[in-house]
Amino acid sequence: MDEAALQQALTDTQNLGEMPDADAVGTVGSPDCGDMVRLWIKYKEKDGRKVIDKASFQSFGCQTAIAVASIATELIRGKTKEEALSMSAEELSKPLGPLPPMKIHCGQMVEGALRAALEAESKEPRAKGEESKPQTDQSGTLADALNLAGKTSGKIKIVITS
Repeated sequence: MDEAALQQALTDTQNLGEMPDADAVGTVGSPDCGDMVRLWIKYKEKDGRKVIDKASFQSFGCQTAIAVASIATELIRGKTKEEALSMSAEELSKPLGPLPPMKIHCGQMVEGALRAALEAESKEPRAKGEESKPQTDQSGTLADALNLAGKTSGKIKIVITS
């Protein structure tokens, strides 16, 4: 992995945070180990095609997961749903160089969150003229999702301080 590229991605993190008006939302991860990524996607029409206008993310995970998510939100901009779905974890993390074996799951989590968002968005067709909304129950923050999972599994506790 290119440590300089990793540090640059962390120093200049792009598109971090919730997107209330997203068209699609996907969450992937394991509350047991604490690694989770949530990805929001917003589309626009461009040249008669529906393309990704912007994406944002939240992550509980290591620096590599945050860096890959940040980079991926930039890489998918301007792509159609099909083009974004065809992107592998390796492509999404390519600007960081090859990930070491113990960090490959970071790219896979981001790919999984992207797929979850894109696939959830397409499950329920919208009526013509209906306003675009996320199609999955992704209410609350990523911390809420982890806390809820922790309550059911008893294996995780998150304390948020200000």
